[in-house]
Amino acid sequence: MKSFDIFIMYISWGKDGKRRPVLVYAQDSVKVAVYLITTKYDGKSEAIKANYFKITDWVHAGLNKVSYVDTGTLVKLPKSSIAGKAPIGRLSASDIKNFLNFLHKISIYP
Repeated sequence: MKSFDIFIMYISWGKDGKRRPVLVYAQDSVKVAVYLITTKYDGKSEAIKANYFKITDWVHAGLNKVSYVDTGTLVKLPKSSIAGKAPIGRLSASDIKNFLNFLHKISIYP
């Protein structure tokens, strides 16, 4: 598993949850930090849209349609939740560069 790999994981919130794509951002020996990926963009408030990074090369990333990285919440999960799974794709070099610039612009990335 490497930063900018994309996996399908079960993400839960309260009593509910669903399988969804996630972007690996960072990891240590115990935890992996991921951003959720969504296709829902239209109808969101401008404040929420401001935290969404559009994945340009979404086919290269292993996604089925235009998708966005929701940078509003960085989710930390046990590394064991991904261990042994294969990524469905990876951000392209161009998307990685643009994503890091986007994080810097919204002051998430130093």
